[in-house]
Amino acid sequence: MPRFRRALILGGLWLLAGLLAARQTAAVLRLPPGQRLTDLETWTGDHGVLRMPGPLYEKGTFAGTPFAGLILRPVTRAAEQGLGVFWTFGTLLLVVALGFVAARALPLPVARRTALFAAPAAISLMVVSLPVRNTFTLGQTSILPVLLVMLGFLPRLPDRRAGILIGLAAALQPTVLLFAPLLWLTGRRRAASVVAGTFAGISALTWTVMPRDSATYWFHHIAGAGLGEPADSLHNQSLHGVLLRLGLSGPAELALYGALAVVVAVLGLRRAARCARDGQLLLAIALTGCVTVAVAPTAWLHQQLWILLAVVGRVGRRKADRLVWPVAVVMVMTLSSAAIVPTSKGIRLIGENAPLLLAVAAACVVPFLSRRDPHWAVPIPTIYGEPAPGRFGALPLLRRVRRPLDRPNIFLELLLIRLFYWVYSHVRGSAAGGRAVAERHGRQIMGWERALGIDMERGFNHAVAGVPWLRTVMNLAYTNLHFLVPLTLLGLMYVRRPAMYRWTRTALGITTLLALLGFWLYPLAPPRLMPGLGYIDTLNGPQDFDSPRFGVLTAISNQYAAMPSLHIGWSLWCAVVIALLVRRWWLRPVGFLHPVVTTLVIVGTANHYLLDAVGGALVVALGFALQYVLMGRTREPRDGTASPQGDTGPEGKPRVVGPEGEAQVAGPEGKPHGAGPEGKAHVAGKARPKGDGETHPAGEAHPHEIPPETVPEHAAGG
Repeated sequence: MPRFRRALILGGLWLLAGLLAARQTAAVLRLPPGQRLTDLETWTGDHGVLRMPGPLYEKGTFAGTPFAGLILRPVTRAAEQGLGVFWTFGTLLLVVALGFVAARALPLPVARRTALFAAPAAISLMVVSLPVRNTFTLGQTSILPVLLVMLGFLPRLPDRRAGILIGLAAALQPTVLLFAPLLWLTGRRRAASVVAGTFAGISALTWTVMPRDSATYWFHHIAGAGLGEPADSLHNQSLHGVLLRLGLSGPAELALYGALAVVVAVLGLRRAARCARDGQLLLAIALTGCVTVAVAPTAWLHQQLWILLAVVGRVGRRKADRLVWPVAVVMVMTLSSAAIVPTSKGIRLIGENAPLLLAVAAACVVPFLSRRDPHWAVPIPTIYGEPAPGRFGALPLLRRVRRPLDRPNIFLELLLIRLFYWVYSHVRGSAAGGRAVAERHGRQIMGWERALGIDMERGFNHAVAGVPWLRTVMNLAYTNLHFLVPLTLLGLMYVRRPAMYRWTRTALGITTLLALLGFWLYPLAPPRLMPGLGYIDTLNGPQDFDSPRFGVLTAISNQYAAMPSLHIGWSLWCAVVIALLVRRWWLRPVGFLHPVVTTLVIVGTANHYLLDAVGGALVVALGFALQYVLMGRTREPRDGTASPQGDTGPEGKPRVVGPEGEAQVAGPEGKPHGAGPEGKAHVAGKARPKGDGETHPAGEAHPHEIPPETVPEHAAGG
């Protein structure tokens, strides 16, 4: 990477980290005193438990260890305003320090580019994560134990100092004691002993000073259980919390919780020890931290930062699979549960318990790659194709962007589709404009239709409403076909035509983004929400037009996002895809029956005007046009499929699809090696044996084989 470009990216990353940190700090300090640093206020405020005489845990508002209460008592002498500012900036400094320490803990050797970009990227990611944001808002201390553990595991730190740091962290958060077995399993037995000794010494000292509170914390509450919020709260992402939410209680719940905790701890610590011996120290710390989240009696949101650290694990031998795990971790740790899965009753539990599921999966299930794996540093490459020639010489504009031909990872696609739809629903539901503006636009639309002589919606709507079976069929079509047909076509293309799936999926995404722009710029009341005009809402029944919320409809989505009609836009996209998929020319017009039927449905159910359908057709046309202008169409192989996954040439370079639609080995500039006058690659030399006794033609690599010269001496790096 050129020096200027590297400096530009580095400056941009640090600027982003600074802006995010400043935004988070300002968001906390702007809150009124009663709403910011709420936990800190209950501890150190005028009526805080640390100021008042009597038992520390009598009110149940203080959930820290007795040692935490002991060291926080001097803070109560500070003024509230000064303490809030000091605490907020102190938390920010802890996050920055943790980002630098995490960057130092990456597996060696670290590439220069990774070493430069790791710290600002880590700080930015932590600042936007839910645990850190919750820590800022509550005024909690949960970042400090993470930092102390990370410092204790720094390379070349003497065992004694490491043990003291981790033991101090355990005195603040008892589940951190699980890092002592990790030290023991990795051969650092002296450090493990110092951890246990430091923890025991601090606890004994605190017991001497605060005997009653210590006995209450360790014996009555069993290391904090029952303090703070109820243990069955959604914020408690531990095995104990989820079992309580599932309705279990009493001895049976405790027995099951204990058994599950032992299994997760044994599996997670063994995997963490293997990662540490493999040189992946940061991943080992993250996995052990995930174990502490799962097995703790309570693991509140501000204590779940360990899960975010697991983003450093590498999963998947194909290059196309490498983003699945980091995207999943970032989504779970930065977004609400509604963004991860829909809020329907059947799968809502997955979203509500996503942090715990992710922690258990990381600790026990996820197949992280070892540094000894040949694909650690050199993953199986993606297959790329050349763009088909455009009709205009300047197109496509992004012709230098490589176009993958093989199937993208299905889990990554599902995650991104869910994220895209969540953003779409959020923007659609919060589009600007109120009822008065939307109704004024509705009258404009009807006036334009009268001028054009196409204002037939009311008559057709009444005709449909008067035929019960037709009304039922149209309601079913309106609610189901809108999603069912596009998803079916996407699934079919993903399996049979992966290259086509990629570019048509992009066109669909652009279409939807353009529709969102229309919702923002032109809020429009559909016919069924225009008062006094006599339209019949065939799906939801009569509406109360005196109420600005229109009953329960607003809870579903923004009812004024009608122009353009995405029912028409997506159905026209389906028609184009069907025309491209079918091989018989006389079947291609059949696909266009779908948008025709959809037009009748949206008008008959009083959900759209005819001009909304015109708007939907316009955005899908622009979607395909913009996709073509930017990327063009990628030439597919003649059989409609890409060459085998991971098929590489003799130098480990990805194959590309040549002019005849055949996979060829990419040369230094992306062109096929040895291309003759016909554009086909020649095969030269002798055949060599396969591992199973068969032979490969010369110049063809064994599937999934990475030639030795492409693997660096140390298969590691960022």
